[in-house]
Amino acid sequence: MLRDVNRSGEMEVFVAVVEAGSFSEAARRLDMSPSAVSKLVSRLEARLETRLLNRSTRSIDLTTEGERFHRESLCILDQMTALEEGLLHETPQPTGDVRVNMNLPFGLQCVLDLLPGFLACYPGIRLCVDMTDQVVDLVEHHADVAIRVGPMRDSGLLQRKLMETHFVTVATPSYLESHGTPETVNELEKHNCLTFAFRRQMPEWKFRDETGQPRTFNPRGNLLLGDGESMRRLTLAGTGIAQLSLFQVHEDLAAGKLVPVLERFAAREPQTVHAVFMGPNRYMPQRVRVFVDYLATNLRADHQATKEMRSVW
Repeated sequence: MLRDVNRSGEMEVFVAVVEAGSFSEAARRLDMSPSAVSKLVSRLEARLETRLLNRSTRSIDLTTEGERFHRESLCILDQMTALEEGLLHETPQPTGDVRVNMNLPFGLQCVLDLLPGFLACYPGIRLCVDMTDQVVDLVEHHADVAIRVGPMRDSGLLQRKLMETHFVTVATPSYLESHGTPETVNELEKHNCLTFAFRRQMPEWKFRDETGQPRTFNPRGNLLLGDGESMRRLTLAGTGIAQLSLFQVHEDLAAGKLVPVLERFAAREPQTVHAVFMGPNRYMPQRVRVFVDYLATNLRADHQATKEMRSVW
């Protein structure tokens, strides 16, 4: 009988797995064993007769049903928390400021167009958005949540995976017509390769050789830039070849303004986008939680559409 099932407990464990990004990390946060967490999620899927998570050796991803169950679980758990705190009738809708920090290219290409829809859903929330390619300290800058692209350092911050992307090497058709199209990675030595000026950016471009083994290339050029959006614009101006995140250039590729270079040597290493925030997550303010949930749901949808568009490039 369902009365014998601790459904709220199952929801809490499932939400913890999604937000931790792995069974082992969720188990650590919940003070449970990884096997117990895995068995509980499997039992939940069996009871619902549907798969909620796609599991691999490297990551877990929500299925469509999992996204819905996660979203509804968060609402139910929020209501339970509000009820326990005596706030159910005082704050039926989240209100207040949400201070967000994100890098410039991701903000411009992926997030800004989502904000009007979010504000229409949550009129009591005011967003304070700061876009910069410098990594900021959440405490020092009074940020509630930051959106970060690429490898995460063990900073003690909680994180929620939003989507995955990867790097693509690109140039304009006019640049390649004037300077030639490199056929091998070594031929990049003859080209103007745009690079970043800040130290935290990895200076090497990643590729695969003919046998599929990883290899790197140290780009050199006459232009170093401090943000990805400037690099994209100067690449579009025909200044040289750049290696940029797919989310930055997928529209330019679809329109033919940029073309991929050395695709058969592309590394395709996943570049994960995370929302990071201070925990513990179960006590995250509702105004912050609904913002992160909204991004996760809509960015996954946009990312799936981008993957389906790749066939036309």
